[in-house]
Amino acid sequence: MQHDTDDKEIAEQILAIKEALGEDLLILTHHYQRKEIVDLGDYRGDSFGLSQKAAADKAARFIVFCGVHFMAESAEILSRPHQTVQIPDLEAGCWMADMADIYIVEKAWGEVASICGEESVMPIVYMNSDAVLKAFCGRHGGAVCTSSNAPAAFRWGFSGREKILFFPDQHLGRNTGNQMAIPAEEMIVWNPHKPLGGNTQESIKKAKVILWDGYCLVHTRFRVEHVLRMRERFPEAKIVVHPECTQEVVGLADAVGSTSFIVKYVANAPPNTTIIVGTEVNLIDRLAMENPDKNVFNLHHSLCPNMFKINLKNLLWTLENIGQVNVITVPEETKADARMALDRMLALAPL
Repeated sequence: MQHDTDDKEIAEQILAIKEALGEDLLILTHHYQRKEIVDLGDYRGDSFGLSQKAAADKAARFIVFCGVHFMAESAEILSRPHQTVQIPDLEAGCWMADMADIYIVEKAWGEVASICGEESVMPIVYMNSDAVLKAFCGRHGGAVCTSSNAPAAFRWGFSGREKILFFPDQHLGRNTGNQMAIPAEEMIVWNPHKPLGGNTQESIKKAKVILWDGYCLVHTRFRVEHVLRMRERFPEAKIVVHPECTQEVVGLADAVGSTSFIVKYVANAPPNTTIIVGTEVNLIDRLAMENPDKNVFNLHHSLCPNMFKINLKNLLWTLENIGQVNVITVPEETKADARMALDRMLALAPL
């Protein structure tokens, strides 16, 4: 009981600071945040939607991003000179983002370019990546994408060049390629720890999509047996999953899409529908609460521990030290190149 009282008091203190700062403060909360954090935000959304909000807001002096580090970095890249971006916990990282760093990506780029020619390859980096990788794409004519607009980013990429180098999430890349009817033999996986990524020169020349060997630990926890078990338990249910899941899981689902897509899918389903959701559990718990006329269950329990690092205490601490602590800074040169890639993303229409 003491814990609930503490939380209530902290939430009240946060609301008081929000009221005092008014439009000087913008709190952005990702869909995977705990309910008590989402309830205190000005906007909730996926990384694409929150990027749009960060880019569009001119009034706020302080942007507090309740999400993971790469999202706050993107908000800082898109921010205006008078704005300061903060994150309540600097340790809220992303395992997938850590699976590609600039040195191994540049090495891979050099190897692919030496075989196919740099002008034939379009680099597209998933939002779940460090600023230096977004900057790399900006410098080489490429773009950032999110799970909301990956198909639009692929279409854009192919309109300019023959091949796409997609990193760091192989599953989003493969599912997007499958959606676009790219043959399996024209999509190869690049393992950065092997010569030529574990491929032959011939297979690299033939490939339309080169997929980095990275993945999301939250979404690769979902397996085919989880889908089959739920189909058996709830034969009438609809199953919707995130495109960071494996192609085998996606192939068995009724629908696939970004976190925003999943939110709309559940909201628009008829009353009494049973919906099984394959994504982060904090979002699923909230969807079940917000849609009491439907039966919403998780495909399998999968929590993102990095998203969970943001809590009421560190959010309050950030607001009490507004503009002073956990400030996200991106070097100007990196910011300029990354901004090009992010602007290209924002210009793409999501699905």
